[in-house]
Amino acid sequence: MNLADLAWPELGERPLLAVPLGATEQHGPHLPYTVDTEIAVELCRRLGRARPEIVVAPAMPFGSSGEHAGFPGTLSIGQEATELVLVELVRSADAFAGVLLVSAHGGNAMPVRRAVRTLRAEGRNVRAWSPDGPAGDTHAGRLETSVMLAVRPEAVRTNRFQAGVTRPLPELMGRLRGEGVRGVSPNGVLGDPAGASAEAGRATLDRWTDGLLDAAASLAGDGMM
Repeated sequence: MNLADLAWPELGERPLLAVPLGATEQHGPHLPYTVDTEIAVELCRRLGRARPEIVVAPAMPFGSSGEHAGFPGTLSIGQEATELVLVELVRSADAFAGVLLVSAHGGNAMPVRRAVRTLRAEGRNVRAWSPDGPAGDTHAGRLETSVMLAVRPEAVRTNRFQAGVTRPLPELMGRLRGEGVRGVSPNGVLGDPAGASAEAGRATLDRWTDGLLDAAASLAGDGMM
């Protein structure tokens, strides 16, 4: 069920709520700004299809994307604001048995983690889940490009594929903190989109969906569905 399609008497009694968390930030020369949001929405759509009793909230399309500020068009609300928004959002969701935050943007990891810690300390049933990926293919590389070819192929500029930096993310973190993504990868890619395919994207989405379903089952077991 999509919350956007319901009127309040149709909500039912204390369902689980899934909230897609994304970002609006550059994704190299070949992908749109909305990649992370679109992936989170697609995963929640799949979750809702598999578990129709779960309510899916409208997506939160802005997050902590300061590392991409060197590229025009990136919109970021920063870590503190992201954390505060999530804390207040989940506090407002007491009509639900639990809240699952589905974040497809790595830059949201710290504020999401802090928000969940605060909320669980208050006794709220909340968890966060994020998709995984290779350490050397973390942004606009083969993985995300394949997923976007599966989700919205018309948005992928296949004639603009360019390799970026392919070193593992942990090796880049020091420079990323100091210089941002632009200082590390002038084209904004951390990975290489070459070889991306819709078939690989669908397989990745299937695997991620299995993990998300496990997270939802764990949340339901904690809290009362």
